[in-house]
Amino acid sequence: MTGLLLDVEDTAVTRQTAEALARTGTVAAVRLIALAVAAADDNQANWLQTGVHDALLGPDDAPDAAAVCRQLAQDPEEAVRRGAVEISAWADDTRC
Repeated sequence: MTGLLLDVEDTAVTRQTAEALARTGTVAAVRLIALAVAAADDNQANWLQTGVHDALLGPDDAPDAAAVCRQLAQDPEEAVRRGAVEISAWADDTRC
């Protein structure tokens, strides 16, 4: 499920996929990003973060990632909860 988000050979794919999913703002899309974040190495995490930032710094109708992450904080899967914490921190960084 997270193959494009964790593409080790093409970081542009990682960034663009994370951005596209984050722009949708759905729980399902952000859940995929959270799973990828939990499994990512440092380089992949940096590109995931860049994609999420690009989506959140977009137009005024950017999705409310923090609200979605609050929902994912209740997910039964620990990796999703862990990834959601990271994404929530990234969302907070975009408000500075």
